[in-house]
Amino acid sequence: MTASVVDHAITSRMSVRAFTPQTVARVDIEAILEVASRAPSGTNCQPWKVYVLQGASRDGLVEQVCTAHDAIRANPALAAEYQEAYDYYPTQWVSPYIDRRRENGWGLYGLLGIGKADKDKMHAQHQRNFRFFDAPVGLMFTVDKVMGRGSLVDYGAFLQNIMVAARGRGLHTCPQAAWNGFAKIILPHIGAGGDEMLVCGMSLGYADLQAPVNEFHTPRVPVADFTRWLD
Repeated sequence: MTASVVDHAITSRMSVRAFTPQTVARVDIEAILEVASRAPSGTNCQPWKVYVLQGASRDGLVEQVCTAHDAIRANPALAAEYQEAYDYYPTQWVSPYIDRRRENGWGLYGLLGIGKADKDKMHAQHQRNFRFFDAPVGLMFTVDKVMGRGSLVDYGAFLQNIMVAARGRGLHTCPQAAWNGFAKIILPHIGAGGDEMLVCGMSLGYADLQAPVNEFHTPRVPVADFTRWLD
């Protein structure tokens, strides 16, 4: 194996926001998860639990969460009923992170022709998350609440493995923390136990290469900006 093969699988990964309805074979999903399970974890705890949603189970969850999302827009007070189990983002943003976040958000909305005043279009685009961006496969990831924060580090390696292994099979993904606030709907729907916490969701399928939204590619800061060499 050459470095270019591995590098291509990593660098060609992107958060796809429009998928085709083409079915993903179960054998491919199983192979991806098997490869991903080689991710490192502290003392080999392997804290990941995966729920694969297709067909009716996928569509049923989409309907429930989209209904809740619409209800919150109509009555913002309802948002208090939907809380994330852990803070994915900081409670107070600072530079350079807020700058990158804004660049990302307005870069995407700008490509789609959504202005700051287009609240209806913003809501509809955000809700695309809860439709798995039309991907035929939705993945939900949980971890036992008893586990420590280090298990989220382990989970990051596992999720990256899934996304890279998907690329090796011509598939694309979109990791989604957007689902986390709707855990009270998701966990019962997927049959998760009361001792499990939702980590995130993910869309999996074949990218719609004709969709303008998939022309959006996020920039990365140069290595020199985040690295210090100590001799």
